[in-house]
Amino acid sequence: MKPIKITAEQKQGHRKGGFGIEVLYPGLVLGQNDTGIGAIGRIDHAHVSPGTVVPMHPHRDDEILSYMREGRMVHTDTVGNKEELTNLRMMMMNAGHSFQHEERMAGSEPIKMLQIFLRPRAKDLEPRVQFHDFETKRSENVWRLLAAPEGEAPLEVRADVWVHDASLRSGEKLALPSAKGKQVTRIIYAFSGTVSVGTEIVLTEGESLIVQGSDYEVVARDDSDIVLFTTDKTAPVFKGGMFSGNMA
Repeated sequence: MKPIKITAEQKQGHRKGGFGIEVLYPGLVLGQNDTGIGAIGRIDHAHVSPGTVVPMHPHRDDEILSYMREGRMVHTDTVGNKEELTNLRMMMMNAGHSFQHEERMAGSEPIKMLQIFLRPRAKDLEPRVQFHDFETKRSENVWRLLAAPEGEAPLEVRADVWVHDASLRSGEKLALPSAKGKQVTRIIYAFSGTVSVGTEIVLTEGESLIVQGSDYEVVARDDSDIVLFTTDKTAPVFKGGMFSGNMA
């Protein structure tokens, strides 16, 4: 498969009051009857105003990584947690068979983040929530593994999917890390800045690229933050999650 670029115009925008998201359904560009790719269901790029409250709402059969880049958010849920999230403290919600949470934007700085909806390998798992304090806000010129199957990363996903991030200064380059799996598919997501992949493909903020394998190098054209998603399309996934499931 040749690399497939997803532009910002191919995402679905939604705004209500101070809450705005750009929704990426990566499977739509592949022309298949699935809005996701393997265990990658949906990626929301959120820009939320201070003071905004997203009231208590349900999730079911979603594995949700809250990837904070700027601002502070207070998370409250129905399994007893009330925690503040920042770009040092991130969260994985393994929603399982029943789970609800509220998001309250704290402080005076706007929130910029990804809400990443991953697919579990099976339905009706037990709900749980994980938090992890990272040592640095950004991983300079090296891939940082954020979330992965059980026992591999600080935040665990109950599926064969891996999420890395990296920050590159202008002119720096970084090869993709090696990957496990029989049919590896990856999404290179430009959270901020501008990067090039190969000799011809340029990604600006909010754009992404679907590739197979690891034989690619990302080069920063200016200071950039990138997120890398990797999934094995042959691994088992449940596609009926409330947000991560197939919306086609």
